[in-house]
Formats: sequence, C-alpha cells, structure tokens
Amino acid sequence: MEEFEHTTSSKTWFWKWFLNNRLVNTLLVILLLLINIFVFTKISYLFSPLKGFFSIIGFPMVGAGILFYMVKPIQDFLVEKGVHKSVAILLNFILLIVLLLAAIFSFIPIVEKQLRELVTQLPIYYQIISQQVERVVQSNTFSAVQEQLNGINMDFLQSLGTRVNGLLNVTFSGIGNVVGAVGEFMIGIITMPILLFYLLQDGEKILPAVLQVFPTRSRKRMSIVLTEMNQQISSYIRGQLTVAIAVAIMFSIGYAIIGLPYGVTIAILAGALNVIPYVGSFFGILPALIVGFVISPWMFVQVFIVFVIEQTLEGRIVSPLILGNSLQMHPVTILVVLLSTGKIFGLVGLLLGVPGYAVLKVIISHIFDWYKEYSGLYVEEPKTEENLVKE
Repeated sequence: MEEFEHTTSSKTWFWKWFLNNRLVNTLLVILLLLINIFVFTKISYLFSPLKGFFSIIGFPMVGAGILFYMVKPIQDFLVEKGVHKSVAILLNFILLIVLLLAAIFSFIPIVEKQLRELVTQLPIYYQIISQQVERVVQSNTFSAVQEQLNGINMDFLQSLGTRVNGLLNVTFSGIGNVVGAVGEFMIGIITMPILLFYLLQDGEKILPAVLQVFPTRSRKRMSIVLTEMNQQISSYIRGQLTVAIAVAIMFSIGYAIIGLPYGVTIAILAGALNVIPYVGSFFGILPALIVGFVISPWMFVQVFIVFVIEQTLEGRIVSPLILGNSLQMHPVTILVVLLSTGKIFGLVGLLLGVPGYAVLKVIISHIFDWYKEYSGLYVEEPKTEENLVKE
C-alpha cells in the first residue's frame, strides 16, 4: 500500500511539473518548431520546383496586389455612390490605362532624352571627378593611400584579362537565362491584369475561403489576425507609393527651379528609391549631388538646399498626413529590419522587409495574447488595500 502511494505521489509530481506544466509544453512546442525549421533547411532542395513556380507567379501576384490596394478605395467609393461593381472595375482599368499612356507619352520621352544626354556626358563627368580625386590623392596627406591605390590598380590590370574571359563565358552561357527571364516577364505582364480583375471582383471572398481551413473555434481569432494583416499591408503600400509620388514631384519642381540637368530623371529615381523607408531618400539624392558637384560648387549647394527643403516638407507635412503612425514602428526598428532583410534577401528584402515585419508583428502579438490567456502566467493581481497604499 505504501509503495502504491509512493508511486502515485511520484507520478503526480512528474505530471504537475512536466506533463501538466503549460510553460514546459510551450517550450516543447517551440523546440519542435525549431527542429522542423532545421530539418527543412537540410532538405530545401526538395522544394526547388516550388521555388521555380513562385519565381514565375510571384511577379504578377505582387504587381496585381499592389495595384489592387491602390485602386480598391476608388472602387469602394464608386460602389457606395451607387455605381455597379462591374462598372467600377471597368473604370479602374480605364484609369490605369490612361495613367500608363500618360507616362509613356509624357515622362518616358523626357527620361529617354535625359538618359541619352547623360550617357553622352559621362566621359566628361568621369574626367572631372577623376581630376578632383587626383588632386586630393596627390596631396602629402594621401601619399600612403596613393601607393596602395597604385598597387590595387596593378593587381586589377593583371587580372583584367582573366575577368574579361570569364565575363564573356558567363555572357554567352547566360543568353538562355536572359531569354527565360524575358519570357517570365512577359507572362507576368499578361497575367497581372487578369489577377487584378479577379481580386477586384472576388476579393471579399478570399477571407471566408481562407477561414474555412481553420477549426471552427479559432476562426473568429484568425479573422481578426488576417484583417489586421490586410490593414497593415494596405496602409503601407498606399502610403509609401503616395509619398514616393509626392517626393518625385517635389524634387522635380526643386530641380527645375535651380536648373539641374537631368532633373526629371533624377527626381523619378529619387521617388522610386523612396519606397525604401529612410534609406531610399539618401540614395536618391546621391546622383543629384554628383551632377551638382561636377557642374559647380554653387549648384552642389543648391541641390543640397533642395534636399533639405524636400526632407522638411516630407517629414513634417507629407508623411504625417499620408502615413501617420499606421505601422507603429520605431525608426530604429525600421532601419534594423532593412539592414537585416537587405543583407539576407537583397533588393527584395529592402522592398518587402518592412511590410513583412509588420505582418510578422501582428502574428506574434496575437500568439502572445493567446499564450497569456492559455498559460495564466500574466494574470494581474487584484488591487487590495495594501497594494493601493503602496502605490
């Protein structure tokens, strides 16, 4: 009898602290997830067909998604005013076609002309910059640096033949890859409007269809999670693209006032790079500063003044008015995310890192809320008279 009681008590202790401990169970689940991730990294070659599939379908899906978030408010506005849904979709497509044609017949010729002029002037710009750099390098302060640069140049010239041969081999062997990439791009261009049409037509049916995958008990919570994820993505895409367009317009006006050559092209480039938060603005100003430096010191100063004015307007008026604090992310967090995702995924990481982090933040916050309810470890103590006196 005593042996039975001892066994029962031992079993009860093990059950209490291990088998029936929610914290231990949660840690075991996390451990299993990490093991699964490790196993997937070792058998990633099995998923190469899926990678090829998403590389083809990814471009039209992302493009259609961006256009969907941009024109969906227009469609909702028209439907609220009594316009039939199909007519509203048709009007959206007409608007997109008009904007595309306007870009083709107005901005593209200007950009093409300025790019041709820039290519023609590049040797002159290179010569001027080289002379300026040579003057600095030839000073006594940079004599040691001069010797190191000469050594680097000699090594580079010696290996130039090998590099050229390797480049030619890669070029000829990569013709097939170029043809394949062009084919994928054309497929994406053709597929994108089709996907956009179905997103506008049946976009409301996506959430109920996705919720059918989850158990009935968790559908309400998952509906909240997916809705918040959609809000984060939509606010980011609409906000960043709108701010990027505003930045391109402000730079175009500023460069036109100071008479900077290639102003429209550089302004459009700055607006496109502004899609990358914080970092894109500084990369966008570099071409303008280089052109201004080559022309004259006063032009360089004027370009810098335009940049300061644009940053002030963007930071104080445009971004707060359009973006607000929709993502609720600290600037340091955004920079860390951009550095990390840019290092791992390159350009795609820079473009999709911030919205990806926003989505991941929503998921983790809801998982943590669920864990607080499930574990009971975060229940606040009821306020007694002693606690009130201490406060």
